[in-house]
Amino acid sequence: MEKKEPHATQSEYNQRVIHYHDVPLIELGPGSRSHIVSAERITVSFVIAEPNIYFSSHRHEPEQIMIVIDGACDTVLEGKLYHLEAGDVLIVPSNAEHGNYILEKGLRMIEVFSPPRHDLVAKLEAVRKGS
Repeated sequence: MEKKEPHATQSEYNQRVIHYHDVPLIELGPGSRSHIVSAERITVSFVIAEPNIYFSSHRHEPEQIMIVIDGACDTVLEGKLYHLEAGDVLIVPSNAEHGNYILEKGLRMIEVFSPPRHDLVAKLEAVRKGS
């Protein structure tokens, strides 16, 4: 297939492409870390959680989409358990109370937030500044 478009310049590439493994890990809580990538209207969190930990119930204004890549968890959403495994996607509405039990396999998931999670971005900035 012939490509007609020119390649992005190195400067353009550097402005738009991020290798998320190069982004510092932030601690979300004991046993869980994440690479955070954020733009003007969205935040993405690449979560790595150890087996048998618990994310306590919490709420936040941004809507959230949880995409399980590997492992499993039981998510508590508005008082109900949702068992999630690799390939499952859960939508968490704005301000809905939710938490997670990470199961024996541990968990790798991608979380998408809109609007951005400014608290997570602030944690990333603090790590980058060495705080």
